[in-house]
Amino acid sequence: MEDDITQVPGIRVGHWTDTEGLTGCTVVLVPPLGAVASVEVRGAAPGTRETDLLRPEQTVEVVHAVLLSGGSAFGLAAADGVMSYLAERGVGVPTQEARIPIVPSAVLYDLGVGSPDARPDAEAGRQACTDAETRIACGSGAFGAGSGATVAKLLGPQHTVRGGVGSASIPLPGGGTVGALAVVNAVGDVVDASGAVLAGPGTVDKLLHSGLEGLPPLGGNTTLAVVATDVTLTKAQAYRLATVAHDGLAQAIRPVHTSYDGDTVFALSTGAVAADPTSAVILETAAVEAVARAIRRAVTWVSFAPTGSD
Repeated sequence: MEDDITQVPGIRVGHWTDTEGLTGCTVVLVPPLGAVASVEVRGAAPGTRETDLLRPEQTVEVVHAVLLSGGSAFGLAAADGVMSYLAERGVGVPTQEARIPIVPSAVLYDLGVGSPDARPDAEAGRQACTDAETRIACGSGAFGAGSGATVAKLLGPQHTVRGGVGSASIPLPGGGTVGALAVVNAVGDVVDASGAVLAGPGTVDKLLHSGLEGLPPLGGNTTLAVVATDVTLTKAQAYRLATVAHDGLAQAIRPVHTSYDGDTVFALSTGAVAADPTSAVILETAAVEAVARAIRRAVTWVSFAPTGSD
């Protein structure tokens, strides 16, 4: 599939979906030697694992996968399955005793959509990895980590719209590709490039004119994104890319980065294409566009039956 994060060479995406419990997880696998990575967390209510080591000043330079999951903090357990899957294949940072796969993760809250007892676990993470090895594209729809995602919740549950997973990619004029995957569970509306609402009741206008009748519950919303490129980046440059890519959230979600969201963007570089002095601004611009496009696809999808379902 063109215009998908898997257009970035070496990037594979797989999903595990609980169609009854309405939850799931999505894994992004990178080449066995790893990808330079960083992250920027801007939402006030995030749920994450292994994100501290992605700061530019930290020692470990690469990761071997990124795991996005439903199930709130319970869903972080799915990363254990991803680690086991990679370790069994000899993938990881070499230490004296073993290779340790580095799998940063982030979760969203979907416990109120399906069953609150349905939570991705280690086996779900393993199955998502198996799906990634056979899947041609990430695709867009209500599966994987987006199975129980919803948007437009700030004005009350009566305005809630189904969210999901979205993906996009953009070829760069100087060579290389940038792609994005988004799992959209935002408290705000999703809008198109003109600002017209794609999903939601026109929350910003209503909020500014009428205020709120009651506050939404904390921790129930977030947008998670992964930006991947084959352009060579340092860890500091990957951090900058993750930071700039949040502008894609601001373009496609209104309001965004609120006190009720846990918005998190990961950036990955496989380093297959040499960077040139002019590539940074082009890459950053393309990343913003790809993230915004992926978010919009997460609420305008025509779903297909995903593999990797239980």
